[in-house]
Amino acid sequence: MATKGQKFKQWTAEEKYKIIEPLLKMEKGAWTYSKEIGINSGLLYAWVKKYRENGMEGLKNKKKPGNPLSKYSNKKDLTKEEQLEYENMKLRIENELLKKGYLMKGDGTIVKFTK
Repeated sequence: MATKGQKFKQWTAEEKYKIIEPLLKMEKGAWTYSKEIGINSGLLYAWVKKYRENGMEGLKNKKKPGNPLSKYSNKKDLTKEEQLEYENMKLRIENELLKKGYLMKGDGTIVKFTK
């Protein structure tokens, strides 16, 4: 189980391919090979599946965009420029929500309104 603040190993597509290559060539079994190299067999199976479905493109890391406000909201002391960027971003998000028919209360909660 992951602990708070734990950093996970990131592999490139080439590294993943080198790791799963013996499995693709049927040289080794996944379970014994996973114990040998210290990587979970489920992760190896997932990589093999992604490789078979999409080739090397399937092994590339796809970073999902996170919350853009967290970059600023987690800092204690923001520079003047960062404060302006933060406010600008909040206003853009609020504007997009208004376009979709949502309303923002004074306390920051979002409410769907009907016309």
